[in-house]
Amino acid sequence: MTVSKGRRIPDGKRDLFKRPLGIDLPEERLHELDEERMLITVGDVVSLTVREHGIVPDLSVYDGMTERREMTGFAALVRDRGLEEIVVSNEAGTVSVELATAIGRAVKDGPGIIRVIGEEDLATLPCILLAPEGSYVIYGWPGLGMKLVVIDGGIRREIELLMEEMEELE
Repeated sequence: MTVSKGRRIPDGKRDLFKRPLGIDLPEERLHELDEERMLITVGDVVSLTVREHGIVPDLSVYDGMTERREMTGFAALVRDRGLEEIVVSNEAGTVSVELATAIGRAVKDGPGIIRVIGEEDLATLPCILLAPEGSYVIYGWPGLGMKLVVIDGGIRREIELLMEEMEELE
């Protein structure tokens, strides 16, 4: 699937997007993941936690914030190690074409880090749609830890239906 137009959650449908996807992933189980599968992390805390366990994701998407407060741990790691990153814009409650395109390229072309100016709150959706079958997407659920989504046709269809509930951006 491609995202040809940006999308925004309509005010009346916000509850549809508040249901967690995937299963709980305790930090101590990170090393049980199959290293042969593509791994995508979404969020500052998750991306930092995974790297602190010696695991380098194929793609990390972050915005430098956590729970609306500045979070510099992962941003500092990227800066201090001189890691290359792509910078895109994405407003809260949206999936911009710029974000989806960057995710699609990173998934296809190899390792990457995407820093979002704005908010990466919905970046998990295009990650699920664009990652290869069997890939892992790990994201943070505020106050509850990490969630793991294993990509298959069922979860992709669920995300496609969610995306259909969103308004197209001009």
